[in-house]
Parts: sequence; C-alpha cells; structure tokens
Amino acid sequence: MGAINKLRNFLAPQINQEIHIGPWLEIDQQRIDDFAKVTGDRQWIHTDPERAAVESPFGTTIAHGYLTLALLPLLTESNHPDFFEKNYPGMKYRVNYGLNRVRFPAPVRCGARLRARTKIDGVEEVKNGVQITYLLTIEMAGEEKPACVAEFLARVYP
Repeated sequence: MGAINKLRNFLAPQINQEIHIGPWLEIDQQRIDDFAKVTGDRQWIHTDPERAAVESPFGTTIAHGYLTLALLPLLTESNHPDFFEKNYPGMKYRVNYGLNRVRFPAPVRCGARLRARTKIDGVEEVKNGVQITYLLTIEMAGEEKPACVAEFLARVYP
C-alpha cells in the first residue's frame, strides 16, 4: 500500500487546483465529418454546411457534443507519453472509470478553437488503487460559455 499512499499524498495538495491548461485545437469540418462516419450520426446540423448556413440557428455546422467529449484525452494531453509518470508516480496503469456529470453549455461551431482546463476535484482510495475526480472545462476561444463541463473519474493502480 506504500505506492497508494505516496500517490494520494502527491495529489492531495492539488485538490481544488487547476493543474493543466491544454493547447488550442481547431475543430474543422473534416473532423466533424469523420466523427459522423464513425458514430453514424449524420444529422445535417453537423454534416451539411450549406444547409446549416441557411437553416441552423448557429449559421454553420456544429460539432457533435460527443465529439467534444471524445477529444478529452487529446485536449487534456493525458495521452502524452510523459503524462503518466509525471502525474501518477509509482503507478503502473490507469483506467477511465466514468463520468459523474457532463454538460454541453454552448455549441461548438465549425472552425471554433477549443482547449481543456483541468482541476482535481477529489482523491480517494479505492480497492487496490486511487480514484481521482477531475473537473474538466472545455473552453472556446472568444466565447463566454464553455463547450463542455465534465466531472471525470480515473482510477490508477500500482
């Protein structure tokens, strides 16, 4: 249990602190179309720029909310090779445990730039590991409301 206590002690001072701001990522029509193909959600509001320009209240296509959610590893840079050792010293692997709450307060228009802000909301010991609750806010350049706010749970194990 030494590794679990070490990690918990490492993370505890970071609770309620913003620990990361990711790089900006532009959401282009190709990414939206690729996501539509994978998920089968080809609703015109996502995939038909001409129609969206005329009929959509947003004046353009918008990204799927679940596309924004699927981009969390990229936006948080949690898939970067150096991320794991830096953030989870003494641990061997991490699993995505789930989401407690997800909201999409504002639409992501095609061409929008997104980035993630990460805050540790809580740390608790679970059987054979540590559960970390992150508050993720996906902000859009030039917009007041975020694209997504999610409470994400990860579990790490020695």
